[in-house]
Amino acid sequence: MRSVIPVLTIIFILIVVWYGSAVALNSAWAYDKAKRANIELSLQDMVADTWSQEKPKLPAPHQVGAEIWKTTVLKKITSKRSLVHHGLITLSSTLLGFMIGTTLGILLAVGIVHNRAMNMSVMPWAIASQTIPILAIAPMIIVVLNAVGISGLLPKAFISAYLSFFPVVVSMVKGLRSPDQMQIDLMHTYNAGKSAIFWKLRAPSSMPYFFVSLKIAMAASLVGAIVGELPTGAVAGLGARLLAGSYYGQTIQIWSALISAATLAAILVYLIGVMQKIVLDKMGLQR
Repeated sequence: MRSVIPVLTIIFILIVVWYGSAVALNSAWAYDKAKRANIELSLQDMVADTWSQEKPKLPAPHQVGAEIWKTTVLKKITSKRSLVHHGLITLSSTLLGFMIGTTLGILLAVGIVHNRAMNMSVMPWAIASQTIPILAIAPMIIVVLNAVGISGLLPKAFISAYLSFFPVVVSMVKGLRSPDQMQIDLMHTYNAGKSAIFWKLRAPSSMPYFFVSLKIAMAASLVGAIVGELPTGAVAGLGARLLAGSYYGQTIQIWSALISAATLAAILVYLIGVMQKIVLDKMGLQR
């Protein structure tokens, strides 16, 4: 209960600030309508108007909640207006990109730890790759892959992998190097080779770092999937919902897609946290 109260308090504060911001940003339009209709607008009427506009600058929380309810519960999953339908499409490219990025990150980390040449060459390039804005590189990835006949899910997955591999590389390198020299020397006294040291010492020691990196990589992968849907002019996916909302000034639709994406990310990260607790408990590493 003690851990829930701070979370609920923060949520309450955010909602209050959100409602207040909606009044501040939407009030100009409310007063403008009243002026053109020669109506004197009271404070109560102004607040009510700012929370019920059809295309507000900032929709109120209840407007976003109603839109999410309407496009999830009240719509069939097969409907093109269903956020569940769009969410599943984004989820597919997210998970594929996450798996590609995680696999690549682990392989690079193992190579960096065990090979001095890779440590001196690959690691700086991995760091430099993250200085390129994803919005700049995403269209290039889409165009190049389309030129060689690769379209659909894979280009978005590659963009997700581009964002998700880096935290895995950094954390796994740190984790694989976490055993101190005394532990490694002890393994050598038992005549353990590199393979035995890796599987019996380095890999188990890296697990706490690994799961932390997975949480970051999953969130980054979802961002990559959404960004990957933007330059393709996709008609499905949460990115497509954001794009369609921006085209027609449907701010409520934009915010409902944003909140849905954040909720999806929270669920995926939570599932990784559950997996982390189970695995580390079995390994005796959970504190």
